[in-house]
Amino acid sequence: MRKLKFHEKKLLKKVNFLEWKRENGQREALIMGRYHIVGRDDYKKYLKICGMVTKLVNILKQIDPRDPFRIEMTNSLLEKLYNMGVIPTKKSLTLCDHLSVSSFCRRRLATVLVRLKFAEHLKEAITYIEQGHIRVGPDTVTDPAFLVTRNMEDFVTWVDSSKIKKKIMQYNEKLDDYDLLN
Repeated sequence: MRKLKFHEKKLLKKVNFLEWKRENGQREALIMGRYHIVGRDDYKKYLKICGMVTKLVNILKQIDPRDPFRIEMTNSLLEKLYNMGVIPTKKSLTLCDHLSVSSFCRRRLATVLVRLKFAEHLKEAITYIEQGHIRVGPDTVTDPAFLVTRNMEDFVTWVDSSKIKKKIMQYNEKLDDYDLLN
Protein backbone atom coordinates (compact mmCIF):
# COMPACT_ATOMS: atom_id res chain seq x y z
CA MET A 1 0.00 0.00 0.00
CA ARG A 2 1.49 3.34 -1.03
CA LYS A 3 1.77 6.32 1.27
CA LEU A 4 -0.53 9.29 0.59
CA LYS A 5 1.01 12.62 -0.33
CA PHE A 6 0.22 15.80 1.59
CA HIS A 7 -2.23 17.24 -0.97
CA GLU A 8 -4.06 13.89 -1.18
CA LYS A 9 -4.51 13.82 2.60
CA LYS A 10 -5.81 17.37 2.54
CA LEU A 11 -8.28 16.52 -0.21
CA LEU A 12 -9.54 13.50 1.73
CA LYS A 13 -10.16 15.70 4.78
CA LYS A 14 -12.24 18.17 2.77
CA VAL A 15 -14.42 15.68 0.86
CA ASN A 16 -17.18 13.84 2.66
CA PHE A 17 -17.92 10.76 0.57
CA LEU A 18 -20.99 9.76 2.58
CA GLU A 19 -22.96 12.96 2.12
CA TRP A 20 -23.07 15.29 -0.87
CA LYS A 21 -24.10 18.94 -0.76
CA ARG A 22 -27.22 18.55 -2.89
CA GLU A 23 -28.44 15.44 -1.07
CA ASN A 24 -30.59 15.51 2.02
CA GLY A 25 -28.33 13.16 4.00
CA GLN A 26 -29.61 13.66 7.52
CA ARG A 27 -33.27 13.42 6.55
CA GLU A 28 -32.58 10.36 4.42
CA ALA A 29 -30.77 8.58 7.25
CA LEU A 30 -33.52 9.49 9.70
CA ILE A 31 -36.32 8.14 7.47
CA MET A 32 -34.37 5.01 6.55
CA GLY A 33 -33.71 4.32 10.22
CA ARG A 34 -37.24 5.07 11.42
CA TYR A 35 -38.91 2.77 8.87
CA HIS A 36 -36.06 0.19 8.68
CA ILE A 37 -35.53 0.70 4.96
CA VAL A 38 -32.60 -1.51 4.00
CA GLY A 39 -32.05 -0.46 0.39
CA ARG A 40 -31.28 3.16 -0.38
CA ASP A 41 -32.93 2.58 -3.76
CA ASP A 42 -36.35 2.31 -2.08
CA TYR A 43 -35.89 5.73 -0.50
CA LYS A 44 -34.77 7.22 -3.81
CA LYS A 45 -37.79 5.74 -5.63
CA TYR A 46 -40.20 7.20 -3.08
CA LEU A 47 -38.44 10.55 -3.34
CA LYS A 48 -38.69 10.45 -7.13
CA ILE A 49 -42.43 9.68 -6.97
CA CYS A 50 -42.93 12.60 -4.55
CA GLY A 51 -41.05 14.89 -6.93
CA MET A 52 -43.11 13.79 -9.91
CA VAL A 53 -46.38 14.29 -8.00
CA THR A 54 -45.26 17.74 -6.88
CA LYS A 55 -44.32 18.65 -10.45
CA LEU A 56 -47.69 17.42 -11.71
CA VAL A 57 -49.52 19.42 -9.02
CA ASN A 58 -47.62 22.58 -9.99
CA ILE A 59 -48.58 22.08 -13.63
CA LEU A 60 -52.23 21.49 -12.69
CA LYS A 61 -52.29 24.64 -10.56
CA GLN A 62 -51.23 26.72 -13.57
CA ILE A 63 -54.29 25.60 -15.54
CA ASP A 64 -57.60 27.47 -15.12
CA PRO A 65 -59.57 25.89 -12.19
CA ARG A 66 -62.75 25.60 -14.31
CA ASP A 67 -61.03 23.77 -17.16
CA PRO A 68 -62.57 20.26 -17.54
CA PHE A 69 -59.14 18.70 -18.17
CA ARG A 70 -57.78 20.10 -14.89
CA ILE A 71 -60.84 18.91 -12.97
CA GLU A 72 -60.56 15.42 -14.47
CA MET A 73 -56.81 15.14 -13.86
CA THR A 74 -57.09 16.52 -10.33
CA ASN A 75 -59.82 14.05 -9.44
CA SER A 76 -57.84 11.20 -10.97
CA LEU A 77 -54.64 12.11 -9.10
CA LEU A 78 -56.43 12.57 -5.78
CA GLU A 79 -58.32 9.30 -6.25
CA LYS A 80 -55.12 7.33 -6.94
CA LEU A 81 -53.20 8.85 -4.02
CA TYR A 82 -56.15 8.36 -1.67
CA ASN A 83 -56.64 4.72 -2.70
CA MET A 84 -52.94 4.13 -2.12
CA GLY A 85 -53.38 5.59 1.34
CA VAL A 86 -50.77 8.29 0.89
CA ILE A 87 -53.16 11.21 1.47
CA PRO A 88 -55.90 11.25 4.14
CA THR A 89 -58.76 12.72 2.07
CA LYS A 90 -59.66 13.57 -1.53
CA LYS A 91 -60.36 17.24 -0.76
CA SER A 92 -57.83 19.33 -2.66
CA LEU A 93 -54.48 19.50 -4.41
CA THR A 94 -52.87 21.18 -1.39
CA LEU A 95 -52.66 17.75 0.25
CA CYS A 96 -50.35 16.65 -2.56
CA ASP A 97 -47.98 19.56 -1.85
CA HIS A 98 -47.12 18.00 1.51
CA LEU A 99 -46.51 14.55 0.09
CA SER A 100 -43.33 13.07 1.55
CA VAL A 101 -41.29 9.89 1.53
CA SER A 102 -42.69 9.14 4.99
CA SER A 103 -46.21 8.96 3.61
CA PHE A 104 -45.10 6.14 1.29
CA CYS A 105 -43.12 4.45 4.07
CA ARG A 106 -46.24 4.39 6.25
CA ARG A 107 -47.90 2.21 3.60
CA ARG A 108 -45.16 -0.44 3.61
CA LEU A 109 -46.30 -3.85 4.81
CA ALA A 110 -44.07 -3.88 7.89
CA THR A 111 -45.42 -0.53 9.09
CA VAL A 112 -49.00 -1.59 8.42
CA LEU A 113 -48.41 -4.76 10.48
CA VAL A 114 -47.28 -2.69 13.45
CA ARG A 115 -50.29 -0.40 13.09
CA LEU A 116 -52.66 -3.39 12.88
CA LYS A 117 -51.00 -4.85 16.03
CA PHE A 118 -49.64 -7.96 14.30
CA ALA A 119 -46.23 -7.05 15.69
CA GLU A 120 -45.00 -4.82 18.46
CA HIS A 121 -41.96 -3.41 16.67
CA LEU A 122 -40.99 -2.81 13.05
CA LYS A 123 -37.99 -5.14 13.27
CA GLU A 124 -40.26 -7.93 14.47
CA ALA A 125 -42.74 -7.26 11.65
CA ILE A 126 -39.94 -7.38 9.08
CA THR A 127 -38.82 -10.74 10.48
CA TYR A 128 -42.36 -12.15 10.25
CA ILE A 129 -42.65 -11.00 6.64
CA GLU A 130 -39.26 -12.35 5.56
CA GLN A 131 -39.97 -15.71 7.21
CA GLY A 132 -43.24 -16.03 5.28
CA HIS A 133 -45.77 -15.72 8.13
CA ILE A 134 -47.83 -12.95 6.48
CA ARG A 135 -50.14 -13.03 3.50
CA VAL A 136 -52.01 -10.28 1.72
CA GLY A 137 -55.13 -11.74 0.18
CA PRO A 138 -54.29 -15.23 -1.10
CA ASP A 139 -50.59 -14.53 -1.68
CA THR A 140 -47.79 -14.94 0.86
CA VAL A 141 -45.60 -11.83 0.85
CA THR A 142 -41.91 -11.99 1.77
CA ASP A 143 -40.96 -8.42 0.83
CA PRO A 144 -41.21 -5.86 3.69
CA ALA A 145 -41.26 -3.05 1.08
CA PHE A 146 -44.60 -4.28 -0.32
CA LEU A 147 -46.98 -1.29 -0.50
CA VAL A 148 -50.39 -1.96 1.03
CA THR A 149 -53.27 0.05 -0.40
CA ARG A 150 -56.39 0.97 1.58
CA ASN A 151 -58.37 -1.87 -0.04
CA MET A 152 -55.68 -4.50 0.61
CA GLU A 153 -55.29 -3.47 4.27
CA ASP A 154 -58.35 -5.54 5.23
CA PHE A 155 -56.84 -8.68 3.71
CA VAL A 156 -53.56 -8.74 5.68
CA THR A 157 -53.57 -11.95 7.74
CA TRP A 158 -51.37 -14.74 9.00
CA VAL A 159 -50.53 -17.63 6.69
CA ASP A 160 -52.64 -20.70 7.60
CA SER A 161 -49.57 -22.84 8.30
CA SER A 162 -47.96 -20.20 10.54
CA LYS A 163 -47.01 -21.36 14.03
CA ILE A 164 -47.56 -17.80 15.26
CA LYS A 165 -51.18 -17.96 14.11
CA LYS A 166 -51.65 -21.26 15.94
CA LYS A 167 -50.11 -19.81 19.08
CA ILE A 168 -52.42 -16.76 18.95
CA MET A 169 -55.49 -18.95 18.37
CA GLN A 170 -54.44 -21.23 21.24
CA TYR A 171 -54.00 -18.22 23.53
CA ASN A 172 -57.43 -16.85 22.58
CA GLU A 173 -58.90 -20.36 23.03
CA LYS A 174 -60.17 -20.41 19.45
CA LEU A 175 -58.09 -23.35 18.24
CA ASP A 176 -60.30 -26.38 17.54
CA ASP A 177 -59.36 -30.03 17.64
CA TYR A 178 -58.98 -30.32 13.88
CA ASP A 179 -56.34 -27.58 13.84
CA LEU A 180 -54.47 -29.29 16.69
CA LEU A 181 -54.17 -32.50 14.65
CA ASN A 182 -52.56 -30.72 11.65
